Amino acid sequence: MIMNESFVWYASYGSNINTDRFLCYIKGGKPEGSSKVETGCKDPSLPIDSLTFILKYPLYFAKEAAKWESQGVAFIGLNEEPGCVTYSKKYLITAEQFIDVVRQENNGIEINFDLNEVIKYGTKVFRPNAWYGNIVYLGEEKGYPIFTFTAPWDMNEIEWKKPSHPYLKTIIKGLKEDYTNKEIYHYFQSKQGIKGKYTDDELRNLIF
Repeated sequence: MIMNESFVWYASYGSNINTDRFLCYIKGGKPEGSSKVETGCKDPSLPIDSLTFILKYPLYFAKEAAKWESQGVAFIGLNEEPGCVTYSKKYLITAEQFIDVVRQENNGIEINFDLNEVIKYGTKVFRPNAWYGNIVYLGEEKGYPIFTFTAPWDMNEIEWKKPSHPYLKTIIKGLKEDYTNKEIYHYFQSKQGIKGKYTDDELRNLIF
């Protein structure tokens, strides 16, 4: 079993790309644009490192999140796709903090899973019907394992939903730390939940 004091990378791809938003999961607080105050981790220590990262899993937006104006939020598909690019930022935090973040993303339920099992099998569904009930292992960097979480369902069997302006702006603000406005615009154009649901002008006005 990975001990609590060991470190893992958490690879974010949705609103947690925005460091200020993610730190509300670490320290507690209400993220800009959200209606919910997060409880934070039992250990509020800041991440000891963060790096940009590329996921080969497709990004899409679905469901209706009450705290984000009851509109879509980000998920990744269950299968890697050649040539797929999903921007990510990964944070080096303790294994205990990672589990606390997963707990908060699942409405505060008590959860328990063995991260070594996730490494062994590549994925672990700990809540079959939960939005973020599936932990995914993404390899390692600098000797630390990389994990993320997503939904257990097939992305093609669910209705894609347009994300709210505050939610997408939260992601955009995080991406702007590492990417140009033009790169961000082209990135989102093809994403399910945005494609055909956001007009070009609407998307441009959020980014530029």
